[in-house]
Amino acid sequence: MNAKMALAVGLLFASAAAHSQSSVTLFGVLDEGINLTSNAGGHKAWQTSSVDLVTSRWGLKGSEDLGGGLHAIFDLESGFTLDNGSAYYGGRLFGYQSYVGLQSDSLGTLTFGRQFDSVTDVIGLMTANGYWGGFLFSHPLDNDNTDATFHANNSVKFTSNDYGGFSATALYGFSNQAGAFAGNRMVSAGLKYNYATFTIGAVYEDLSNPGATSTGAVASDDVNFVAVNQKIYGIGASYGAGAATLGFVYTHVNVQQPTSTVYLGDLGLSNAGLRFDNLEFNVKYDIRPDVSVGGMYTYTMAHLKHEGVENALHWNQVGLMAQYLLSKRTSVYTQLVYQKLSGGNTGTPLDTAFIPGAAGPSSNSHQAVARIGMTHSF
Repeated sequence: MNAKMALAVGLLFASAAAHSQSSVTLFGVLDEGINLTSNAGGHKAWQTSSVDLVTSRWGLKGSEDLGGGLHAIFDLESGFTLDNGSAYYGGRLFGYQSYVGLQSDSLGTLTFGRQFDSVTDVIGLMTANGYWGGFLFSHPLDNDNTDATFHANNSVKFTSNDYGGFSATALYGFSNQAGAFAGNRMVSAGLKYNYATFTIGAVYEDLSNPGATSTGAVASDDVNFVAVNQKIYGIGASYGAGAATLGFVYTHVNVQQPTSTVYLGDLGLSNAGLRFDNLEFNVKYDIRPDVSVGGMYTYTMAHLKHEGVENALHWNQVGLMAQYLLSKRTSVYTQLVYQKLSGGNTGTPLDTAFIPGAAGPSSNSHQAVARIGMTHSF
């Protein structure tokens, strides 16, 4: 950064601080650790990884009071990997989030840009991976996007305020294609109810041709399944009982004509149908303010229909975690996740175990990943 640019940035922050009705905040979080994968292509693998518990990132967010209970807001967050300093999310400068919008004290928030979908916003927070466990605790292949494998580009999102415990959110991601309005677009919506420490929510999402283009709602370099269509239905609940927080999530995913997935590559399929049902139970317990432990169990069943033959696959996955807070901003933690696959006789890459975040797919039906890491926020 040259002297003129540094001066301009300094004046920007000084100007923001000088107006009591406006604010700009610089923030970030760092996550780094060492993973041991029991089987990656038939071999053990040691690796460093910096996006497992949280996505390492820095960001700027701000708000300006427009009067009458209305505020202009923005959020720019840039993900990166500490291992080598490279940008995450396909090299995007602000790939984690980048939006601007209006926030009303009486109605809710309307935002425009690259954002999380309704699945991540509503029931993702009730899963282990979306709440306390992170990437390794995702459902197989993150098929329901509760860990935000993909984001919503070109999107408009409205999130209501809380009314008697009820709140709602809806999002539309544009295809940004002339003559193909419905191509590579996203529609999602969610409803949530809160009462004391109890929360329940439901979501629906429809992706049209995800990954078909580089400029659509789900871009080709930011997609999970490249397919003709993907629909996600989900319901989740969480309950706080003293030092414990319990979570339950069920999701159903229907993928029409999938050709590939970011986790396994080319699936070797044409004109196939793939359905997932995920059932998760999780619990987090605070032993004391600076020490917590957590555990989760996920059962996933998939049905693959291809060339007139239907095969069923079953995943059983368990995860354990312990975390110690060295301070309000720094922690150390350890994790262990184990996955067992049965029914893997489809003749596709789906037939071997694979934990998202592992060094690679297993050469057989089971896989484990152990991790020790630390986080720091600023």
